[in-house]
Amino acid sequence: MPTPEKAALRAGIISAICAYTMWGIAPLYFKLIDHINADEILVHRVVWSTVLLTFVVLLTKRSRYFIDTITQPKIVLRLTISATFLAVNWFMFIWAVNNDHLLDASLGYYINPLFSVALGVIFLGERLRPWQLFAVGLAFVGVIIQLFMMGSLPIISLALAATFGIYGLLRKQLPLDSFVGLLIESLMMLPIALIYWLVFLKTSTANMFDNELSLNMLLICAGIVTTAPLLCFSAATKRMTLSALGFFQYIGPSIMFILATFYYQEPLYFAKMITFACIWTALAIFSFDSIKARKRAAKNYHQTAKVE
Repeated sequence: MPTPEKAALRAGIISAICAYTMWGIAPLYFKLIDHINADEILVHRVVWSTVLLTFVVLLTKRSRYFIDTITQPKIVLRLTISATFLAVNWFMFIWAVNNDHLLDASLGYYINPLFSVALGVIFLGERLRPWQLFAVGLAFVGVIIQLFMMGSLPIISLALAATFGIYGLLRKQLPLDSFVGLLIESLMMLPIALIYWLVFLKTSTANMFDNELSLNMLLICAGIVTTAPLLCFSAATKRMTLSALGFFQYIGPSIMFILATFYYQEPLYFAKMITFACIWTALAIFSFDSIKARKRAAKNYHQTAKVE
């Protein structure tokens, strides 16, 4: 029978794989509504995510925990900050996908694991082995190469990596139930989203009563597309270190890269290709080193157990 630690790690791994696979195929959904502005889609993400999460919290009998949490001002403040980073990340991702910058989004989420590792070192005291440090440095070199060859930094990529990396760090430090935490974050965004929708949003699709049923269903599905992977991600962050979680984050951007290059046929310039090559190499080194470390730790554990 597996120990509680191993069971938690296994659950974290499954949650991480599910989260990043869903994020990887999310562009397929957003491309279906790419004729709608990113700000309007963001409003629907917030509104329908809140509705869905409310049902989940009620059905799973977490309402008491929700009340206990939302009455703690310090936790609500920290969730408001994390919600801000999450909202910015949502908007930039929608904009990137619907404006044919899926490759930039892919690069951003390739950078994100290494960015998360750096955050773990700086803020959580996690230590890097030499090869891990080399991998982070190589990723940095890849970004600098694009700066010199194209004359500009990959702003979209770096912004996506930074906002989601900081969001992950903030949620890692909050001992909250995944469902409750996400619901409170959504509730923090909801008033702004509703005011923007009712007062400032003046588009042909803003009034859902004027839309076709198929379009309304797609907009409502924004709640599912948004909530499902985030729930899995939040569950993973509670069971794994940021460094270990970074190992799985290549799944999403790999799917995005394949979609952007072969399905949507976005141009892959030489400078971007070099940057991608540096990031891929860095991830390969980081992953290989992590696997070796885990095997070494497991071997030491078994040897210690035998001695005892």
